Amino acid sequence: MILNLFRKNTASDAVYAVYRAIVAQSRQPVFYADWGVPDTVTGRFDMISLHMSLVFRRLRAEKQAGAEFSQALFDLFFKDMDRSLREMGAGDLSVPKKVRKMTELFYALMTGINEAIDRGDHAGVAAVLRRNVLADADASHADRIAAYLFAQADSLAPQSLESIASGRIEMAVAA
Repeated sequence: MILNLFRKNTASDAVYAVYRAIVAQSRQPVFYADWGVPDTVTGRFDMISLHMSLVFRRLRAEKQAGAEFSQALFDLFFKDMDRSLREMGAGDLSVPKKVRKMTELFYALMTGINEAIDRGDHAGVAAVLRRNVLADADASHADRIAAYLFAQADSLAPQSLESIASGRIEMAVAA
C-alpha cells in the first residue's frame, strides 16, 4: 500500500472521462434486464471488459500514442477493480490474487472478442460470449450482443485519437 504513494499516476482527466463513459455504457439496463447478462459483480465486470476491449481495439491502430492511452486506461480499470474488491470486503492479502485472476479473465475475453471481430466472425463473437459472459445464464441473446459489439466497434472506428485522448468518446445506445 505504501508503495502506491510513489507510483506515477498515469490517469489524466481524459482517461477518467473515457473510463467513466465505458462504465456508463456497460451499466445500461438492457444488458441485464433484456439480454441475459447476469446482474452480478461478474456480469458487470464482463460488460466493462467487453467495452474496454472495443476501445483498446480502436486504439491499437494508433500505434504508440494509442498504446500509451490504452495503458493508462488499463491501469485505471484495474485500480478501480482493486478498490471495488476492497470496498466489498476482500482482505488485503486476497486482493492481489483476485485482481490477477480478473486480469487473466479480461485478457482472455478481449483476445477472443477482438480476434473474432477482426475476422468479421459474428458466430465467433457469439461463441465467446456464450463461453465467457453468458456461461451461467440464458445465452439466447448472444447473437444480439454480438451484433451490438460489431455496431459499437463500427461506431468507434472513425473516432479520432485526438478526440478519445481528450476524453471525448461516443458510444451507441444498446437497443
